[in-house]
Amino acid sequence: MDYQHPSKEEIKTILDNAKTIAVVGLSDNPERTSYQVSKAMQTNGYRIIPINPTIEEALGEKAYPSLQDVPEEFDIINVFRRSVFLKDVAKEALQTNARVFWAQQGIFDQETYEWLTDQGFSVIMDMCIKVAHALTK
Repeated sequence: MDYQHPSKEEIKTILDNAKTIAVVGLSDNPERTSYQVSKAMQTNGYRIIPINPTIEEALGEKAYPSLQDVPEEFDIINVFRRSVFLKDVAKEALQTNARVFWAQQGIFDQETYEWLTDQGFSVIMDMCIKVAHALTK
């Protein structure tokens, strides 16, 4: 099954229904894209949960070393890690209640897409969540 971006309507539904985004690879450096995109999403009303074992906090939120360490539920897993790490993040994602896996622009892995889709996830890859959010408003 070849990857296709979900429809604009499906993306809008995902973003409208989500409240909390776990951001894998979120940096605490305001110069980094992960920080800027996550800050924009936070400004638009989403709760951001940083997932990064090398930081204590970002955007005023406590950081966690992995998805499994987060003590609360979240709706979207937004990934800012290189494509080579997507399989590992996907294995972690399966252990959560979230069912939306979003890989940022430039991040894609066909095998991970197929595997997560087979597991019942909505999968969006190679697309900036901030841009998608702006386009659905």
